[in-house]
Amino acid sequence: MSLSRVLSRLGCAAVVTLSAAACAPEKQVTETPVMAAKPKNVILFIGDGMGVSTVTAIRIFEGQQRGMSGEENILSWETFPRVALSKTYNTNQQVPDSAGTATAMYTGVKTKAGVLGVGPEVIRADCASTPGTELETILELAEEQGLSTGVVTTARLTHATPGAAYAHISERDWEADSDMPQEQRDRGCKDIARQFLDFDKGDGIEVALGGGRRNFIPSTMTDPEYANKAGVRNDGRNLVQEWQAKHPDGAYVWNEQQFAAIDPATTNKLLGLFEPAHMQYDYDRKKDGGHEPSLAEMTEKAVKMLSKNDKGFFLMVEAGRIDHGHHAGRAAMALNDGVALNEAVKMADQLTSDEDTLIIVTADHSHTLMISGYPTRGNPILGKVVGNDEHGNPEKAYALMEDGKPYTTLGYLNGPGGIWPKDDDHYAREDLTDVDTTAPDFHQQALIPRESETHGGEDVAIYAKGAGAEKIGGVMEQNLIFDALKQALPSEK
Repeated sequence: MSLSRVLSRLGCAAVVTLSAAACAPEKQVTETPVMAAKPKNVILFIGDGMGVSTVTAIRIFEGQQRGMSGEENILSWETFPRVALSKTYNTNQQVPDSAGTATAMYTGVKTKAGVLGVGPEVIRADCASTPGTELETILELAEEQGLSTGVVTTARLTHATPGAAYAHISERDWEADSDMPQEQRDRGCKDIARQFLDFDKGDGIEVALGGGRRNFIPSTMTDPEYANKAGVRNDGRNLVQEWQAKHPDGAYVWNEQQFAAIDPATTNKLLGLFEPAHMQYDYDRKKDGGHEPSLAEMTEKAVKMLSKNDKGFFLMVEAGRIDHGHHAGRAAMALNDGVALNEAVKMADQLTSDEDTLIIVTADHSHTLMISGYPTRGNPILGKVVGNDEHGNPEKAYALMEDGKPYTTLGYLNGPGGIWPKDDDHYAREDLTDVDTTAPDFHQQALIPRESETHGGEDVAIYAKGAGAEKIGGVMEQNLIFDALKQALPSEK
């Protein structure tokens, strides 16, 4: 067992040689219930940035898309019998990032923001500090014990949440060699894409689907889909070709047509890289005519492939672009990707049995999205607020703030929609009277102007069903999610 994991289990009070910031939190005193059944398969869904307010907004939005008022709607994971709250802070940040939170869930150890698969004693962006801090992830443990494994994401495959499942690195931004300072490369450190290629646990990752094609191909190579784009690798290596040579029984795909042709029954390894960077927002994917698979389609293919292993499987599925929609201050994009996650969870639930499969749906962190303003029942969640009159009936006009202008139900504490000064010391909120606030490119208004909206630090929800779901309950440290995941390992009794 690594030093970091020992510290996380003993607690900071037991160690005096390390600073408190470098120590993971004590294990909770409250004992989790004894599980009623041992899962063979585990599927972890991560809605990146999907805080409780986002779940509520997705619920209403999805219901309204189907002609309902929305508030009474129920999302696929909201039927799960086990619900808990997850404390998401990193060891060095009150409001976390996705690298530290993903590492906590995959390894059982809380760590710093910005690092993947390494303990809190590592120095961020310092390659020399990495040796000895590496933590075994649930994906690595599953491979070593003969289970099949998969990573599915709508972000880059080398991004923080998917990358933390297989990589060990002191800087989340080192996705390709061109992202790394020369001095760090000279020390022999491998970028995240290289670590994916060199993954040698068990018989290797069976399914890996997402974006990030540019990090796998050289800068001299034009992207197969976009003539004006190229790879970003400076080492001249084509990691896609090297992966194909390493896995002659595998298949590589980069578009929806190739993906649809894959037969899960006869394909043993599958690598899909559908965009140079992140995959499209689900709204744009549908508008584009489906040139890349949906999250539900990728989930279906992954489950069917992994289910061939009688020993079981571990699968992580990330709806990564919920987070990106929030950062852009575009709630419509975040909610559309939340609906896509809803369909993916529904698909996984249909393809598996509660008797041998544990499904967990959670978020790595929250965002600053707010739902407010006393809108009437059924008011469009992306719309401007229409309140009720003194008799409790809907008004005939938009509700107005003290500045005489309408406002939306959804807003952010900070972000691109903040009130920027029009001239010296003059701030004025935009009049939304004639603005279509439901448009996908609309930036919800925010209190504090910022180019990119930030994460939120409040607890996020965990939903669980199936064998071993009893491990989820109460208010949990985020790293204790690992205890539920590892139940599928044959060595765990």
